[in-house]
Amino acid sequence: MGRWVRVSAVVAAVLVSGGCGGLGASPEDAPNALTTMGFGLPDEHATARVAVFRDRFPDTDLRVNEGAFDEQQFLSAVASGEPPDLVYADRAKLGAYAARGAVEPIDDCLRSHGVDQAQFRPAAMRQVTYGGKVYGAPEFATVRLLIINNTAVRAAGVDPATVSSTDWSALADLSTRLADNADGRFRRIGFDPKLPDFLPLWAKANGVELITPDGRGVRLDDPAVVETLRYTTDLVKSQGTWAAFKAFKDGFNDFGADNAYAKDQLAVMPMDSFYINTLATNSPDVDVTITPFTDRRGEPVTELGGQAWAIPKGSRHPERACDFLVTMTATDTWVTAAKARRDALAAKGRPYGGTFTANRVADEEIFTTVYAAQGNRILDQGVPIVRALQDDSFALPASPAGPDLIRAWQQAATRVLTGAQTPEEALGQAQREADAALDRVLGR
Repeated sequence: MGRWVRVSAVVAAVLVSGGCGGLGASPEDAPNALTTMGFGLPDEHATARVAVFRDRFPDTDLRVNEGAFDEQQFLSAVASGEPPDLVYADRAKLGAYAARGAVEPIDDCLRSHGVDQAQFRPAAMRQVTYGGKVYGAPEFATVRLLIINNTAVRAAGVDPATVSSTDWSALADLSTRLADNADGRFRRIGFDPKLPDFLPLWAKANGVELITPDGRGVRLDDPAVVETLRYTTDLVKSQGTWAAFKAFKDGFNDFGADNAYAKDQLAVMPMDSFYINTLATNSPDVDVTITPFTDRRGEPVTELGGQAWAIPKGSRHPERACDFLVTMTATDTWVTAAKARRDALAAKGRPYGGTFTANRVADEEIFTTVYAAQGNRILDQGVPIVRALQDDSFALPASPAGPDLIRAWQQAATRVLTGAQTPEEALGQAQREADAALDRVLGR
């Protein structure tokens, strides 16, 4: 029996014996209630789309339980028989929930509403498809790109236009030149490889994906992955200790006007594309270059990320849940939300950096009819790059042990960064842990 199954069974027993309820609404108290988990209403992208749903389905009592997605709480609610009607979760983990029967396939749902799955980006669909069935409706879509601090790079006598991730040897030399850590005290990071989160991107740039195409195997101890982990951890170690590096980073004000680029605390870093909006809004005059992350042949490579709507097993209102997820990811709904977001930002004197979704048709209309260049240097260079990268992005396939696999390679990277293991040792252990997790889930 898999670890998740045992935990879910135990928690379910506790919930029953303790008389605790789940996340779903009582059918007696709210026969038309539709409950969600993991979703919030932080801005017009959310509120405008929810408003569209409420207008179209006035007889449904939509209850948005705001808050971050809690994996254990979700699995416990499913095990207890009282799940929410909808869950909003990271697409990278959806395959594991599908394999464990925690979410239902939505192929019939999409078919009944006439949804053309080809409108969604291939990488996003790869994340929500398991065993030939679709388990989630993809929402937003982020990509990863390089953001370069022009001031720091030029001070080192380097043209920012020549900075790339293609030549690993040259990048390592540049990182050391750009770092400012006299006496072991960081004043500027030269190059941040964004470990452990970005290890799949670096591995892809070195020619290998961490998960096999069927999602039932991993390649963590592949020589190319070992080489990748050694290179990226050495990028950090060549600048200082991991403890000092991390402590310096933890002090960054990522979402303020005095962010790491504005304060010259960081020279170069790969980053999720949402960050260009943050820079454009909070420090529009910061001098940066935005460029694609490239593989070792010089070709752009980027990883697509985002969330998806799924219907949990035991949902009391699966038909209404279907109505909701189809509405929330429809082209006209996205366009309505994009206009609302643009107008709200304009009223505050802030730039609108576009709305990037997993729906290609929606994005085409948004960037044709809603978005317009506004003279913001960061957005004017960044938005076209994000648009160009989205359709050529990759995503790791759905895996029945997705969360365990992610944990295995992230912990391996951390062990190397702290000096606890060599890359070979760390990834060998990670491979064994990942294989064991897959064996438990698949009953091998």
